[in-house]
Amino acid sequence: MSQHEAEQIATLLKALADPVRLRLMSLVASHEGGEACVCDLTGAFALSQPTISHHLKVLHEAGLVDRDKRGVWVYYRAATQALSNLGALIGSASA
Repeated sequence: MSQHEAEQIATLLKALADPVRLRLMSLVASHEGGEACVCDLTGAFALSQPTISHHLKVLHEAGLVDRDKRGVWVYYRAATQALSNLGALIGSASA
């Protein structure tokens, strides 16, 4: 594995290393239609909406979720290519 690949994987893993963000990824990826609004996610946590939004921002900045603003709401969907690349990079590291 190259230095660049290791840095890419580390960035993604750091974003996923938080239990809230890991659960958010799971909820977004499995949500009906493949995308979820912040308003759909807050009920699953004993956290405020701004805290959930912060965690989603971290996932977005790492490239793990894509987002679209529609009116006052932001909708998130898993960045499947990033997740696929992560799996491929980890898989190639063990080969």
